[in-house]
Amino acid sequence: MFEDKVILVTGGTGSFGKFFITTALKELKPRKVIVFSRDEFKQFEMAKIFGTDRIRYFIGDVRDRERLYRALTGVDYVVHAAALKHVPLCEYNPFEAIQTNVFGAQNLISACIDAGVKKVVALSTDKACNPINLYGATKLCSDKLFIAANSYAGKSVTRFSAVRYGNVLGSRGSVIPLFQEMAKKGEIQITDDRMTRFWITLRQAVNFVLKAFQQMQGGELFIPKIPSMNVVDLAKAVAPEAKLKIIGIRPGEKLHESMISKDDARNLYEGDDFFVKLPDFPFWEVKLPEKVKPVSEGFEYASNLNTSWIGVDEMRLIMESEGLI
Repeated sequence: MFEDKVILVTGGTGSFGKFFITTALKELKPRKVIVFSRDEFKQFEMAKIFGTDRIRYFIGDVRDRERLYRALTGVDYVVHAAALKHVPLCEYNPFEAIQTNVFGAQNLISACIDAGVKKVVALSTDKACNPINLYGATKLCSDKLFIAANSYAGKSVTRFSAVRYGNVLGSRGSVIPLFQEMAKKGEIQITDDRMTRFWITLRQAVNFVLKAFQQMQGGELFIPKIPSMNVVDLAKAVAPEAKLKIIGIRPGEKLHESMISKDDARNLYEGDDFFVKLPDFPFWEVKLPEKVKPVSEGFEYASNLNTSWIGVDEMRLIMESEGLI
């Protein structure tokens, strides 16, 4: 599918982007990969590490539609990973988050359609499900823009889908590096000892996005089946000897994350290792993937209701395999 094709990754210097590009160069045989991001120093550092003429580096911001049009010339596939993600900073700078996460999404949609891009997969987050903070709200809006873009595209060849998953082990925004810094002082601060989260590795996230590219027809929201973990157990896995201090839940933070609410469960289907939600508004036909079945009425996929869990020892093995400890 990707052999001799051109792939563009927005936010390509981030944790996901770098891992995706590493995987693409090793396994997918693309003709060219384009890194589109606004941080020239990260691009400079990335170029030193990768050292290949199959990567092109575009300095640009998804807020700049004209720059997107230039970057997307001749592109076949797009992974949209660019976003403002820091919850407190998005709360303090709400319109900045809106300009990047919402207006930037629409800019990319328009540019991809006009450039004749074949497929676009946008990365979402569990915080977009029943959002209580601005970051989650902007990503929910972004998800809806990408899903509806299939209607907006009309007779264009461009098709759009989204992928939603939880916290990513090894990513720059993961709580693990924060816990490791706290542990150096002998104490890890926990907001609430009941808190649970979904967890996925960078490798799993990249593989799931590639699977979405293979299966998508346009308009689907793909959600992987991934395990949950209690945050206290995570802290114990990171630093078994550190003391734990409960400090209280923070503004904009949920006790448990949800990737599919009961209301989201309409038009939701279950496969062996994933869920797929079809568009709620039937503006166009989307055929179901093979071997999926509708979920039961009232279904909910939340981190505290999960049937798959990670324990302390298993998490330590995962972190060791990912080079995190």
